Amino acid sequence: MLRAHGLALDAPRGWDVRITRRAPETHEEGARPRPVLHASTVALPEVRGDFGGGVTGLLGPDDVFVSLFEHEPEACGTRLFANRGWPRPTAADFRPNRLQRSIPGQSGCQWFFQADGRAFCLYVVLGSHARRAALVNRLAPMLSTLALDPATEAPL
Repeated sequence: MLRAHGLALDAPRGWDVRITRRAPETHEEGARPRPVLHASTVALPEVRGDFGGGVTGLLGPDDVFVSLFEHEPEACGTRLFANRGWPRPTAADFRPNRLQRSIPGQSGCQWFFQADGRAFCLYVVLGSHARRAALVNRLAPMLSTLALDPATEAPL
């Protein structure tokens, strides 16, 4: 089990997982770096974007990339994050036009939600739109192991 920054994941064999903190989105006094979790069936490069820049171009037709991006706690009070609880992706959720960066053949989707007083964006890229049903079946066991601590402003 990998645990860091209030996130935990016990990914199945074959997944590369990293949990880091990224720089605050603003330069306001008191802004804190927020956690981001990356998981992929390809090796994650040391330098990568929050939503898979540097990773998604490496995906083959049997690969998956996941970004769990935490937003400021105040986002829980906004309409964008009104959905409560973890999303349960299905093959029907994925479309080629839902990618942050369009790569031919790939498919993606993102969900905004809150859980335990924390606001998140879950962004998933599938290496093949044509194989999305099989890839969602590969994704589901990994997502089922995600756990998080309730919202607290823990020390860095």
